[in-house]
Amino acid sequence: MTKSPFQIDLKTTSKAAIYLSASLLATGLLSGCNTPTKAVESAAEMELAQEEVKVAEEKSSIIRQKSTVTQKGTHIKALVDGNPITNYDIQRRAAFLGLRRVGGNRTEKALEEMVEQTIKIKEAAIRGTLAEDVEVDAAFANFAKSNRMSVPQLAKVLGQSGVTVPHFKDFIRGQMSWSRTVTGKFRAETVSKSTSDAMFEIRQSGGDKPETYEYIMEQTIFVIPAGKSKAMLSQRRTEALAFKQGFTKCGETAAKAVSLRDVTVRSLPRSFQEQLPPEWKDELAETAEGSTTSIKNTDKGVEFIAVCSKKLVSDDSAATVVSQQKDFDSFNETGTEQADAYFEELKAKSKIIYR
Repeated sequence: MTKSPFQIDLKTTSKAAIYLSASLLATGLLSGCNTPTKAVESAAEMELAQEEVKVAEEKSSIIRQKSTVTQKGTHIKALVDGNPITNYDIQRRAAFLGLRRVGGNRTEKALEEMVEQTIKIKEAAIRGTLAEDVEVDAAFANFAKSNRMSVPQLAKVLGQSGVTVPHFKDFIRGQMSWSRTVTGKFRAETVSKSTSDAMFEIRQSGGDKPETYEYIMEQTIFVIPAGKSKAMLSQRRTEALAFKQGFTKCGETAAKAVSLRDVTVRSLPRSFQEQLPPEWKDELAETAEGSTTSIKNTDKGVEFIAVCSKKLVSDDSAATVVSQQKDFDSFNETGTEQADAYFEELKAKSKIIYR
């Protein structure tokens, strides 16, 4: 569950084909959601849709009925909790399925993917995990770069293929949002585990309280303003290295940094080994008490961490953290199954009308 939410191998041919890899589901998601991109053509059609939603609420969660509106132009093919999916949305998704070399009835599969996306995007909006436009745009640009294309070139390929840029960005938004939604839900449930719950599990298994290392740390950051990383990186690394070599002990660093420009020194909260930042975890485990890590380039600038205290503990708080970490590790192995179960639960609660 930690891989990229979409890994796509794009190849430009005379037919502008795009091929998705089998690892599209890496984070437990096949489709996110496409927010409806084509307005319903008439007020009468929308009123009819609303009436159908009322009927659906009184009956089963999935209803199939014949359309009573004209099939010319854009028309609704499905309603998911009142959110319309149009034939135009389905046409673009079917084109996307073709580029992914998905066989079978692509129109039917496109409809089901769009239904899934609508359900998932709604849940992401409720939980506050919906990807923002700036994030989607950045992911789109990174995708183009990873396939050795410019953004305009990728846009041209998508347009020629009948997928279009907005539809592909909706797909990206769905992927990113659903990944965050699933992970966020699981993390919230796991972190809410109390100390008494953890201790009960330990007693049930007949085990002793687990041991883990407790860290007290101090972080020093040589800040690089946004947009100036390339110009300042070398200089800041040189400054940080010289400063680190003069490190003596925690508590004295802040006073030494007072005369330096854009240098931040802060004490970090007590952390157990399982709570260490992933990018620092391995190095901190090898760093002795009273020593510092190497210098690392981060999104803040150039920084290093001093280990002020490092001791082996076995208390109730440590037992809780270790128990939570085991749950996280399990989630990394079974995340796809949990995500599927979560989606099925949401789908069962949704009111879906197929027309």
